[in-house]
Amino acid sequence: MDSPYLCVHAINVYVRDQDLSVQFYVDKLGFSLAFDAQLQTGERWIAVAPPDGSALLALIAPTPESREAAYIGRSTGVVLVTEDVIAKYAEWRKRGVRFMFVPRLRRVKFERRAVAPSAGQGDRIWGGVFTKFLDLDGNSFVLVGFDEVNREIEAQRRAAAERLEAEQRAAQELEIAKRVQARLFPQTLPAIRSLEYAGTCIQARQVGGDYYDFLDLGKERFGLVIGDIAGKGMAAALLMANLQANLRIHCANRPDEQQRLLKSVNRVFHENSTEAAYATLFFAEYDDGGQRLRYANCGHLPALLLRGDDTVEKLESTGTVLGLFGDWECVTEERTLRCGDTLALYTDGITESFNDDGEEYGEQRLIEALRRHRHLPSQGVVEAVVDEVQRFSADEQYDDVTLTVAKCR
Repeated sequence: MDSPYLCVHAINVYVRDQDLSVQFYVDKLGFSLAFDAQLQTGERWIAVAPPDGSALLALIAPTPESREAAYIGRSTGVVLVTEDVIAKYAEWRKRGVRFMFVPRLRRVKFERRAVAPSAGQGDRIWGGVFTKFLDLDGNSFVLVGFDEVNREIEAQRRAAAERLEAEQRAAQELEIAKRVQARLFPQTLPAIRSLEYAGTCIQARQVGGDYYDFLDLGKERFGLVIGDIAGKGMAAALLMANLQANLRIHCANRPDEQQRLLKSVNRVFHENSTEAAYATLFFAEYDDGGQRLRYANCGHLPALLLRGDDTVEKLESTGTVLGLFGDWECVTEERTLRCGDTLALYTDGITESFNDDGEEYGEQRLIEALRRHRHLPSQGVVEAVVDEVQRFSADEQYDDVTLTVAKCR
Protein backbone atom coordinates (compact mmCIF):
# COMPACT_ATOMS: atom_id res chain seq x y z
CA MET A 1 0.00 0.00 0.00
CA ASP A 2 1.54 3.34 -1.10
CA SER A 3 -0.31 5.50 1.45
CA PRO A 4 -1.47 3.59 4.56
CA TYR A 5 -4.57 4.85 6.32
CA LEU A 6 -3.82 7.49 9.00
CA CYS A 7 -6.03 9.31 11.50
CA VAL A 8 -5.92 11.01 14.91
CA HIS A 9 -6.57 8.33 17.52
CA ALA A 10 -6.66 9.99 20.94
CA ILE A 11 -6.03 13.32 22.65
CA ASN A 12 -5.24 13.43 26.38
CA VAL A 13 -7.51 15.51 28.62
CA TYR A 14 -6.47 15.66 32.28
CA VAL A 15 -9.28 15.47 34.82
CA ARG A 16 -9.68 15.06 38.58
CA ASP A 17 -12.43 12.40 38.64
CA GLN A 18 -12.82 10.08 35.67
CA ASP A 19 -16.32 8.90 36.55
CA LEU A 20 -17.69 12.44 36.93
CA SER A 21 -15.96 13.49 33.71
CA VAL A 22 -17.46 10.56 31.79
CA GLN A 23 -20.93 11.62 32.97
CA PHE A 24 -20.26 15.18 31.75
CA TYR A 25 -19.03 14.17 28.30
CA VAL A 26 -21.70 11.51 27.78
CA ASP A 27 -24.76 13.17 29.38
CA LYS A 28 -24.12 16.82 28.55
CA LEU A 29 -22.07 16.75 25.33
CA GLY A 30 -23.57 13.59 23.80
CA PHE A 31 -20.24 11.75 23.49
CA SER A 32 -20.11 7.96 23.76
CA LEU A 33 -18.00 5.87 26.11
CA ALA A 34 -15.52 4.26 23.73
CA PHE A 35 -13.14 2.53 26.12
CA ASP A 36 -12.93 1.69 29.83
CA ALA A 37 -10.11 -0.69 30.73
CA GLN A 38 -7.64 -1.48 33.47
CA LEU A 39 -4.05 -1.34 32.22
CA GLN A 40 -1.32 -3.73 33.39
CA THR A 41 0.13 -0.86 35.42
CA GLY A 42 -3.09 -0.71 37.39
CA GLU A 43 -4.15 2.58 35.83
CA ARG A 44 -7.62 2.99 34.42
CA TRP A 45 -7.81 4.09 30.79
CA ILE A 46 -11.09 5.75 29.79
CA ALA A 47 -11.83 7.30 26.42
CA VAL A 48 -14.89 9.06 25.04
CA ALA A 49 -15.69 9.79 21.40
CA PRO A 50 -17.76 12.49 19.66
CA PRO A 51 -20.89 11.25 17.82
CA ASP A 52 -19.02 10.69 14.54
CA GLY A 53 -16.31 8.63 16.29
CA SER A 54 -13.55 10.43 14.39
CA ALA A 55 -11.18 10.65 17.39
CA LEU A 56 -11.00 9.82 21.09
CA LEU A 57 -10.56 11.97 24.18
CA ALA A 58 -8.60 10.02 26.77
CA LEU A 59 -9.74 11.15 30.23
CA ILE A 60 -6.66 10.81 32.41
CA ALA A 61 -6.67 11.35 36.18
CA PRO A 62 -3.04 12.08 37.13
CA THR A 63 -1.75 11.81 40.67
CA PRO A 64 -1.79 15.16 42.52
CA GLU A 65 2.02 15.38 42.72
CA SER A 66 2.62 14.60 39.05
CA ARG A 67 3.62 17.10 36.38
CA GLU A 68 0.46 16.29 34.42
CA ALA A 69 -1.75 17.47 37.32
CA ALA A 70 -0.78 21.04 36.42
CA TYR A 71 -2.53 20.62 33.06
CA ILE A 72 -5.95 20.32 34.68
CA GLY A 73 -8.05 23.41 34.11
CA ARG A 74 -6.11 24.67 31.10
CA SER A 75 -6.85 24.97 27.42
CA THR A 76 -6.87 21.54 25.80
CA GLY A 77 -6.20 22.91 22.34
CA VAL A 78 -9.06 20.72 21.10
CA VAL A 79 -11.33 22.27 18.46
CA LEU A 80 -14.72 20.68 17.90
CA VAL A 81 -16.58 21.35 14.65
CA THR A 82 -20.35 21.42 14.25
CA GLU A 83 -22.74 22.29 11.45
CA ASP A 84 -24.58 24.89 13.58
CA VAL A 85 -22.70 26.54 16.45
CA ILE A 86 -25.75 28.54 17.60
CA ALA A 87 -27.92 25.44 17.85
CA LYS A 88 -25.23 23.45 19.66
CA TYR A 89 -24.58 26.40 22.00
CA ALA A 90 -28.27 26.59 22.93
CA GLU A 91 -28.55 22.79 23.37
CA TRP A 92 -25.50 22.49 25.62
CA ARG A 93 -26.38 25.57 27.72
CA LYS A 94 -29.70 23.96 28.58
CA ARG A 95 -27.75 20.91 29.80
CA GLY A 96 -25.60 23.06 32.07
CA VAL A 97 -22.43 23.38 29.98
CA ARG A 98 -20.48 26.55 30.86
CA PHE A 99 -19.48 28.78 27.95
CA MET A 100 -16.84 31.49 28.18
CA PHE A 101 -18.70 33.77 25.74
CA VAL A 102 -21.55 33.75 23.28
CA PRO A 103 -20.77 32.57 19.74
CA ARG A 104 -19.01 35.23 17.65
CA LEU A 105 -17.62 35.54 14.12
CA ARG A 106 -13.89 35.41 13.46
CA ARG A 107 -12.12 35.94 10.13
CA VAL A 108 -8.51 34.96 9.39
CA LYS A 109 -6.56 35.27 6.14
CA PHE A 110 -4.64 32.15 5.14
CA GLU A 111 -2.83 30.56 2.21
CA ARG A 112 -5.24 27.94 1.03
CA ARG A 113 -2.71 25.39 -0.28
CA ALA A 114 -1.17 25.08 3.20
CA VAL A 115 -4.50 24.00 4.71
CA ALA A 116 -6.17 22.03 1.96
CA PRO A 117 -3.57 21.01 -0.68
CA SER A 118 -6.04 19.36 -3.00
CA ALA A 119 -8.30 22.42 -3.08
CA GLY A 120 -6.01 24.69 -5.09
CA GLN A 121 -3.89 27.72 -4.24
CA GLY A 122 -4.31 31.38 -3.30
CA ASP A 123 -5.14 33.45 -0.21
CA ARG A 124 -8.64 32.99 1.23
CA ILE A 125 -10.60 34.34 4.16
CA TRP A 126 -11.45 31.83 6.89
CA GLY A 127 -14.72 32.95 8.41
CA GLY A 128 -16.36 30.94 11.16
CA VAL A 129 -18.66 31.30 14.15
CA PHE A 130 -16.96 30.06 17.29
CA THR A 131 -17.17 29.96 21.07
CA LYS A 132 -15.39 28.27 24.00
CA PHE A 133 -16.77 26.03 26.73
CA LEU A 134 -15.44 24.37 29.88
CA ASP A 135 -15.75 20.90 31.30
CA LEU A 136 -16.14 20.07 35.00
CA ASP A 137 -12.44 20.69 35.67
CA GLY A 138 -12.21 23.96 33.78
CA ASN A 139 -10.53 22.42 30.74
CA SER A 140 -11.47 24.63 27.79
CA PHE A 141 -12.48 23.59 24.31
CA VAL A 142 -13.22 25.56 21.15
CA LEU A 143 -16.48 24.98 19.29
CA VAL A 144 -16.55 26.24 15.70
CA GLY A 145 -18.94 26.01 12.77
CA PHE A 146 -18.28 24.71 9.29
CA ASP A 147 -16.47 27.22 7.13
CA GLU A 148 -15.05 26.80 3.63
CA VAL A 149 -11.95 24.96 4.79
CA ASN A 150 -13.87 22.74 7.21
CA ARG A 151 -16.32 21.81 4.47
CA GLU A 152 -13.51 20.84 2.11
CA ILE A 153 -11.73 18.80 4.78
CA GLU A 154 -14.99 17.16 5.84
CA ALA A 155 -15.83 16.38 2.21
CA GLN A 156 -12.43 14.71 1.82
CA ARG A 157 -12.94 12.76 5.05
CA ARG A 158 -16.38 11.58 4.00
CA ALA A 159 -15.12 10.63 0.54
CA ALA A 160 -12.32 8.60 2.13
CA ALA A 161 -14.80 6.95 4.50
CA GLU A 162 -17.11 6.12 1.60
CA ARG A 163 -14.23 4.65 -0.39
CA LEU A 164 -13.19 2.55 2.58
CA GLU A 165 -16.75 1.37 3.11
CA ALA A 166 -17.11 0.54 -0.59
CA GLU A 167 -13.83 -1.39 -0.55
CA GLN A 168 -14.89 -3.33 2.55
CA ARG A 169 -18.29 -4.08 1.03
CA ALA A 170 -16.70 -5.20 -2.23
CA ALA A 171 -14.27 -7.44 -0.33
CA GLN A 172 -17.13 -8.95 1.63
CA GLU A 173 -19.15 -9.55 -1.53
CA LEU A 174 -16.12 -11.14 -3.21
CA GLU A 175 -15.65 -13.45 -0.23
CA ILE A 176 -19.30 -14.51 -0.47
CA ALA A 177 -18.92 -15.03 -4.23
CA LYS A 178 -15.80 -17.13 -3.60
CA ARG A 179 -17.70 -19.40 -1.20
CA VAL A 180 -20.64 -19.69 -3.60
CA GLN A 181 -18.37 -20.52 -6.55
CA ALA A 182 -16.50 -23.12 -4.52
CA ARG A 183 -19.81 -24.97 -4.20
CA LEU A 184 -20.09 -25.12 -8.01
CA PHE A 185 -17.10 -27.43 -8.26
CA PRO A 186 -17.79 -31.16 -7.67
CA GLN A 187 -18.87 -31.81 -4.09
CA THR A 188 -19.35 -35.59 -4.52
CA LEU A 189 -17.56 -38.03 -6.84
CA PRO A 190 -19.71 -40.53 -8.76
CA ALA A 191 -18.61 -44.14 -8.25
CA ILE A 192 -16.90 -45.60 -11.34
CA ARG A 193 -15.46 -49.13 -11.23
CA SER A 194 -12.80 -48.82 -13.92
CA LEU A 195 -11.77 -45.20 -13.39
CA GLU A 196 -10.03 -43.41 -10.54
CA TYR A 197 -10.03 -39.61 -10.86
CA ALA A 198 -9.45 -36.24 -9.15
CA GLY A 199 -9.34 -32.56 -9.97
CA THR A 200 -8.52 -29.12 -8.63
CA CYS A 201 -8.88 -25.45 -9.51
CA ILE A 202 -6.62 -22.80 -7.97
CA GLN A 203 -7.96 -19.38 -8.86
CA ALA A 204 -5.72 -16.42 -9.59
CA ARG A 205 -8.24 -14.09 -7.98
CA GLN A 206 -10.95 -14.69 -5.40
CA VAL A 207 -13.24 -15.85 -8.18
CA GLY A 208 -12.43 -16.99 -11.70
CA GLY A 209 -13.62 -18.43 -14.96
CA ASP A 210 -12.14 -21.95 -14.98
CA TYR A 211 -14.59 -24.81 -14.61
CA TYR A 212 -14.32 -28.56 -14.15
CA ASP A 213 -16.94 -31.13 -13.30
CA PHE A 214 -17.59 -34.83 -12.80
CA LEU A 215 -21.09 -35.90 -13.81
CA ASP A 216 -23.14 -39.05 -13.18
CA LEU A 217 -24.89 -39.58 -16.53
CA GLY A 218 -26.61 -42.81 -15.49
CA LYS A 219 -26.42 -46.29 -17.05
CA GLU A 220 -22.77 -46.70 -15.98
CA ARG A 221 -21.81 -43.55 -17.85
CA PHE A 222 -19.68 -40.79 -16.42
CA GLY A 223 -18.97 -37.23 -17.61
CA LEU A 224 -15.62 -35.45 -17.38
CA VAL A 225 -15.78 -31.73 -18.11
CA ILE A 226 -13.29 -28.88 -18.14
CA GLY A 227 -13.82 -25.36 -19.44
CA ASP A 228 -12.28 -21.91 -19.52
CA ILE A 229 -14.32 -18.71 -19.75
CA ALA A 230 -12.72 -15.84 -21.68
CA GLY A 231 -11.73 -13.14 -19.19
CA LYS A 232 -11.09 -13.05 -15.46
CA GLY A 233 -12.66 -11.96 -12.20
CA MET A 234 -16.33 -11.53 -11.40
CA ALA A 235 -17.55 -11.34 -15.01
CA ALA A 236 -15.87 -14.65 -15.85
CA ALA A 237 -17.17 -16.20 -12.62
CA LEU A 238 -20.76 -15.27 -13.50
CA LEU A 239 -20.40 -16.80 -16.97
CA MET A 240 -18.78 -19.87 -15.44
CA ALA A 241 -21.80 -20.31 -13.14
CA ASN A 242 -24.10 -19.85 -16.15
CA LEU A 243 -22.25 -22.51 -18.15
CA GLN A 244 -22.14 -24.96 -15.23
CA ALA A 245 -25.88 -24.70 -14.59
CA ASN A 246 -26.62 -24.81 -18.31
CA LEU A 247 -24.57 -27.98 -18.83
CA ARG A 248 -25.90 -29.80 -15.79
CA ILE A 249 -29.52 -29.08 -16.72
CA HIS A 250 -29.02 -30.34 -20.27
CA CYS A 251 -27.19 -33.44 -19.03
CA ALA A 252 -30.16 -34.24 -16.83
CA ASN A 253 -32.63 -33.77 -19.71
CA ARG A 254 -30.80 -35.48 -22.59
CA PRO A 255 -27.84 -37.47 -21.30
CA ASP A 256 -27.76 -39.89 -24.28
CA GLU A 257 -27.34 -37.33 -27.06
CA GLN A 258 -23.95 -35.69 -26.71
CA GLN A 259 -23.91 -33.64 -29.92
CA ARG A 260 -27.47 -32.35 -29.48
CA LEU A 261 -26.74 -31.72 -25.82
CA LEU A 262 -23.73 -29.52 -26.60
CA LYS A 263 -25.60 -27.74 -29.38
CA SER A 264 -28.33 -26.80 -26.88
CA VAL A 265 -25.72 -25.73 -24.33
CA ASN A 266 -24.11 -23.46 -26.92
CA ARG A 267 -27.45 -21.94 -27.92
CA VAL A 268 -28.40 -21.05 -24.33
CA PHE A 269 -24.91 -19.76 -23.55
CA HIS A 270 -24.93 -17.65 -26.72
CA GLU A 271 -28.33 -16.15 -25.88
CA ASN A 272 -27.42 -15.39 -22.26
CA SER A 273 -24.02 -13.72 -22.81
CA THR A 274 -22.59 -10.72 -24.63
CA GLU A 275 -21.30 -10.89 -28.19
CA ALA A 276 -17.65 -11.13 -27.14
CA ALA A 277 -18.20 -13.76 -24.44
CA TYR A 278 -17.17 -17.33 -25.14
CA ALA A 279 -15.85 -20.44 -23.45
CA THR A 280 -13.66 -23.34 -24.42
CA LEU A 281 -14.95 -26.72 -23.28
CA PHE A 282 -13.84 -30.34 -23.26
CA PHE A 283 -16.74 -32.70 -22.63
CA ALA A 284 -16.12 -36.43 -22.39
CA GLU A 285 -18.58 -39.25 -21.76
CA TYR A 286 -17.03 -42.39 -20.33
CA ASP A 287 -18.75 -45.78 -20.54
CA ASP A 288 -17.70 -47.73 -17.47
CA GLY A 289 -18.64 -51.11 -18.90
CA GLY A 290 -16.84 -50.85 -22.25
CA GLN A 291 -14.18 -48.40 -21.02
CA ARG A 292 -14.90 -46.20 -24.03
CA LEU A 293 -14.39 -42.42 -23.99
CA ARG A 294 -16.51 -40.37 -26.39
CA TYR A 295 -15.53 -36.72 -26.38
CA ALA A 296 -16.05 -33.31 -27.98
CA ASN A 297 -13.30 -30.71 -27.73
CA CYS A 298 -14.88 -27.28 -28.25
CA GLY A 299 -11.87 -25.08 -28.90
CA HIS A 300 -10.12 -26.23 -25.72
CA LEU A 301 -6.51 -27.26 -25.28
CA PRO A 302 -5.92 -30.88 -26.33
CA ALA A 303 -6.48 -33.42 -23.59
CA LEU A 304 -3.51 -35.68 -23.01
CA LEU A 305 -4.01 -39.45 -23.02
CA LEU A 306 -0.88 -41.06 -21.61
CA ARG A 307 -1.00 -44.72 -22.57
CA GLY A 308 0.36 -47.53 -20.46
CA ASP A 309 3.26 -47.97 -22.92
CA ASP A 310 4.27 -44.31 -22.32
CA THR A 311 3.03 -43.00 -25.67
CA VAL A 312 0.88 -39.89 -25.70
CA GLU A 313 -2.27 -39.17 -27.71
CA LYS A 314 -3.57 -35.62 -27.98
CA LEU A 315 -7.34 -35.24 -28.11
CA GLU A 316 -7.51 -32.16 -30.31
CA SER A 317 -10.42 -29.81 -31.06
CA THR A 318 -13.48 -31.27 -32.73
CA GLY A 319 -15.43 -28.00 -32.87
CA THR A 320 -15.28 -24.26 -32.20
CA VAL A 321 -15.67 -22.47 -28.88
CA LEU A 322 -19.05 -22.10 -27.19
CA GLY A 323 -21.02 -18.85 -27.17
CA LEU A 324 -19.70 -16.93 -30.16
CA PHE A 325 -22.00 -18.43 -32.79
CA GLY A 326 -25.69 -19.17 -32.65
CA ASP A 327 -25.43 -21.63 -35.55
CA TRP A 328 -22.97 -24.12 -34.12
CA GLU A 329 -22.00 -27.72 -34.76
CA CYS A 330 -19.44 -30.12 -33.36
CA VAL A 331 -18.39 -33.72 -33.92
CA THR A 332 -17.38 -36.35 -31.41
CA GLU A 333 -14.53 -38.79 -31.39
CA GLU A 334 -13.94 -41.96 -29.41
CA ARG A 335 -11.06 -43.68 -27.63
CA THR A 336 -10.86 -46.93 -25.70
CA LEU A 337 -9.08 -46.73 -22.37
CA ARG A 338 -6.98 -49.61 -21.11
CA CYS A 339 -5.61 -50.45 -17.72
CA GLY A 340 -2.67 -48.15 -16.94
CA ASP A 341 -3.85 -45.28 -19.19
CA THR A 342 -3.97 -41.77 -17.72
CA LEU A 343 -6.18 -38.96 -19.07
CA ALA A 344 -5.31 -35.35 -18.17
CA LEU A 345 -7.57 -32.34 -18.82
CA TYR A 346 -6.18 -28.89 -18.06
CA THR A 347 -6.52 -25.16 -18.73
CA ASP A 348 -3.96 -22.68 -20.01
CA GLY A 349 -3.15 -21.63 -16.44
CA ILE A 350 -1.01 -24.79 -16.42
CA THR A 351 0.79 -24.57 -19.75
CA GLU A 352 1.02 -20.76 -19.97
CA SER A 353 2.69 -20.25 -16.60
CA PHE A 354 6.03 -18.47 -17.01
CA ASN A 355 9.25 -18.58 -15.00
CA ASP A 356 11.62 -15.67 -14.26
CA ASP A 357 13.40 -16.18 -17.58
CA GLY A 358 10.16 -15.79 -19.54
CA GLU A 359 9.98 -19.49 -20.40
CA GLU A 360 6.55 -21.08 -20.68
CA TYR A 361 5.78 -24.24 -18.71
CA GLY A 362 4.24 -25.64 -21.87
CA GLU A 363 2.67 -28.87 -22.98
CA GLN A 364 5.90 -30.90 -23.08
CA ARG A 365 6.77 -30.15 -19.45
CA LEU A 366 3.24 -31.18 -18.51
CA ILE A 367 3.63 -34.50 -20.35
CA GLU A 368 6.95 -35.15 -18.62
CA ALA A 369 5.41 -34.34 -15.22
CA LEU A 370 2.54 -36.74 -15.87
CA ARG A 371 5.04 -39.46 -16.76
CA ARG A 372 7.10 -38.82 -13.62
CA HIS A 373 4.11 -39.05 -11.31
CA ARG A 374 1.95 -41.64 -13.08
CA HIS A 375 2.64 -44.19 -10.32
CA LEU A 376 0.69 -42.02 -7.85
CA PRO A 377 -3.09 -42.10 -7.37
CA SER A 378 -4.97 -39.48 -9.38
CA GLN A 379 -5.15 -37.07 -6.46
CA GLY A 380 -1.40 -37.45 -5.96
CA VAL A 381 -0.74 -36.78 -9.64
CA VAL A 382 -2.88 -33.62 -9.53
CA GLU A 383 -1.10 -32.31 -6.44
CA ALA A 384 2.39 -33.14 -7.73
CA VAL A 385 1.86 -31.53 -11.13
CA VAL A 386 0.27 -28.36 -9.68
CA ASP A 387 3.12 -28.11 -7.19
CA GLU A 388 5.65 -28.29 -10.05
CA VAL A 389 3.80 -25.57 -11.96
CA GLN A 390 3.74 -23.30 -8.92
CA ARG A 391 7.44 -23.82 -8.26
CA PHE A 392 8.20 -23.20 -11.94
CA SER A 393 6.24 -19.95 -11.89
CA ALA A 394 7.06 -18.66 -8.41
CA ASP A 395 5.84 -15.09 -8.98
CA GLU A 396 2.27 -13.86 -8.83
CA GLN A 397 -0.30 -16.22 -10.37
CA TYR A 398 -1.97 -14.48 -13.30
CA ASP A 399 -4.42 -17.16 -14.45
CA ASP A 400 -6.55 -19.88 -12.92
CA VAL A 401 -4.76 -23.23 -12.67
CA THR A 402 -7.09 -26.19 -13.29
CA LEU A 403 -6.21 -29.84 -13.76
CA THR A 404 -8.15 -33.12 -13.69
CA VAL A 405 -6.60 -36.56 -13.95
CA ALA A 406 -8.36 -39.89 -14.56
CA LYS A 407 -6.57 -43.23 -14.42
CA CYS A 408 -7.96 -46.42 -15.89
CA ARG A 409 -7.53 -49.32 -13.49
